[in-house]
Order: sequence, then structure tokens, then C-alpha cells
Amino acid sequence: MKVVMATNNQNKLREAREILLPLGIEVLSQQEAGANVEPDENGETFADNALIKAKAVYDIVKMPVFADDSGLCVDALGGAPGVHSARYAPKGEECRKLLREMQNVPDESRRAYFQCTVAYIDENGSGTMSASCVGKIGYEERGTNGFGYDPVFLYNGRTLAEMSSEEKNEISHRGAALRLLYEVYQERYGK
Repeated sequence: MKVVMATNNQNKLREAREILLPLGIEVLSQQEAGANVEPDENGETFADNALIKAKAVYDIVKMPVFADDSGLCVDALGGAPGVHSARYAPKGEECRKLLREMQNVPDESRRAYFQCTVAYIDENGSGTMSASCVGKIGYEERGTNGFGYDPVFLYNGRTLAEMSSEEKNEISHRGAALRLLYEVYQERYGK
């Protein structure tokens, strides 16, 4: 089965392929499918933004499309950066800004979670599913694998950036949400 992922983010595309290909789903990039769009993610929730992206690409390619919107929610920051995670700081500065804002937060108050909502759309309609990965914010950047906030997000004592791709995909918010998407595709297409 072939589906299109509505994203221009090569890291997200790589993770989706690593998770779905072993399940028998080939993931095409939106550009490979002929959709050169960058819709304005102006929704108020992860679901809003995921649906905006999925619909924009589906309207062009007319084949099964999914999109994800995800972000980091930090309890001590009132849930920020949340839906604004990608725009929280200049690219490459996200972790440093977060660590500055968290510098006086004690260990017991550093709980955070990654949230991922996947939206899908095809000729039969659309829907969403969400998953999360709960951990806490560390005190320094550690590890070289991963992207975004992975170097400061601790899960069982290790940052996501210290884990192999396989380890991260097993426990990550995106991995869990994409496995839920796979269940939907199984029901819809028998795949």
C-alpha cells in the first residue's frame, strides 16, 4: 500500500518510513506525489494543524494522505511550547531557549511530554488519532541522534537523542500514533 505523508520535514518523513515500511506501507513524500505546498499551520490544536496539512496535500494528490503535528508540552511552562513548538525559537535554538527557561525549575517539576496527532484523509473521509511520550526535561543537551527537542527530553534517564532510531521509534509519540494509523489502514484497506 502507498500513502503520502504531508510534510516537508525530512526527519519526520524518515521516522514515518522506518515505522510503517516494515508494516507493509510505503510512504511517499508530498513532493514525490506532486504536491509542492506549505500550508499555513494556523490551527489552535495539534489536530487542527495535522488536518490542515493532510487536506492541502489530499486536494492535490487524491490518494490516501496523512500528516502529523507534534510538539513538546512542559508542565512548568503551562504546557508551552505546545502547538507552537516549531516556532518557539529560531531553528537550532529550541533546546537552548528551553533550558534557559527551565534553569531554576527543580527536578520534581520538570515533567514534560511529547504529543503527536496524526490526521488521515482518503476518499472515505478523515480522522485523527493522538499519542504521547511522557518524560522530563534534562539540564543539558545530550546525544546526537534525533532532532528538535530530543537532546533535552529524558525518558528513563536517557535523552531521545541518546537512543538508536529503533529504540526511539518503540517509545515515541510519533511511533505510537503511526501504529494507531496502521490499525486504521488495516480496517480500511485490509493492509
